[in-house]
Amino acid sequence: MKNLKSKDPYAALRVKEFKSFLSLRFAMVFAWSMQFIVIEWEVYQLTKDPLSLGIIGLMEIIPALSIALFAGHFVDQNEKRKLLMKCIVAFSVISFFLVYLTSSFAKDSISTPWILYGIYACVFVGGIVRAFISPTIFSLLSLIVPKNLYANAATWSSSVWQMGSVLGPAIAGFVIHWFGVTTSLSIVLGMSIFAFVMLLQIETKPIMNKKIGEPILQSLKEGVKFVFKTKEILGAISLDMVAVLFGGAMALLPIFATDILHVGSMGFGVLRAAPAVGSFITIIIMAYFPVHKRAGLKLLGAIFGFGLSIILFGLSEWFILSVFALFLSGVLDGVSVVIRNTVLQLFTPDEMRGRVASVNGMFVGSSNELGAFESGITAKLFGTVRAVVGGGILTLIIVVFMGAKLPSLRKLEFPEEGV
Repeated sequence: MKNLKSKDPYAALRVKEFKSFLSLRFAMVFAWSMQFIVIEWEVYQLTKDPLSLGIIGLMEIIPALSIALFAGHFVDQNEKRKLLMKCIVAFSVISFFLVYLTSSFAKDSISTPWILYGIYACVFVGGIVRAFISPTIFSLLSLIVPKNLYANAATWSSSVWQMGSVLGPAIAGFVIHWFGVTTSLSIVLGMSIFAFVMLLQIETKPIMNKKIGEPILQSLKEGVKFVFKTKEILGAISLDMVAVLFGGAMALLPIFATDILHVGSMGFGVLRAAPAVGSFITIIIMAYFPVHKRAGLKLLGAIFGFGLSIILFGLSEWFILSVFALFLSGVLDGVSVVIRNTVLQLFTPDEMRGRVASVNGMFVGSSNELGAFESGITAKLFGTVRAVVGGGILTLIIVVFMGAKLPSLRKLEFPEEGV
């Protein structure tokens, strides 16, 4: 593979297969984020109960936590392209069932409680699929680009992730408003099919793990042990988990849009897209001005600022200010995303990428759903505004504590050439 200059902000984009990888990743993130938003909206319209939003998160976190480590072991033992194909097909089947459950035909023939049970079941199965998709995509990236481009590739991969996160929720809000929930979920199904086509453009990759057939318990033990002894990885994913778990207001956005800001489905789409827009802009800028020096301090500062922006959002009763607060949270989260992904790519050996990505998924990915459940519970008990503001305050406290206790994280820096 051609050894391209890592200081070129477009270096990774000059790798042909990486372009196909970005296309399929965009399609899957777009589909997944749009699907989750549409489901949140539909469930809240059916129940008008904030706890139902928390249950959505719970239904996904149970399988995500239960099989994440096993999924990482399985990814490290198998060829990544074929495994990702199976995951995309499974996601497409789930999307098809959600289209049916939200259709007028289903609503005329199935009672509302059973429709809810069906949606929760789809989310549960989707959590299983997601447990395999994340480590597979993470591992596949490192097989497509040369090592000296890992940092650059991680930045572009993060930007595409954020682009999908921007357009998925925004388009979801608009399509729900204009055409309804079923059409929105049909678009999700179409995007998953597009992702499958893009994956066909990538060649089969070698299995880097030399311990094929290794006992699963030994394999899982090595993966967890590696993460906990590598303080750079442990600190980065722990901080991100804290921000998502306690500082996340996203699961409660249907309540803010409907009952507090009174902006309807259109405003809901804008609110949901605002943080992703901010994060996307930040990540694009960081492709030209990558973080090298004082990466750890910048990570701590970004998550502290994220907590402040969440507090501002929780206190706001003005739509424009709420959008700005969420946009600011996205800007700061973008810094966190790039630094965390760069840490994972640079500090993880090839043969252990699936397991490390799975542990990361348990810390960070699952905290989205756990955060949604936590937000739903606290909103039910203490009120929506108090739940969001309290979560932001907890984020500030924990960031200060972790910054004081992890000197290796404060001193974290990246090499100039990303090798």
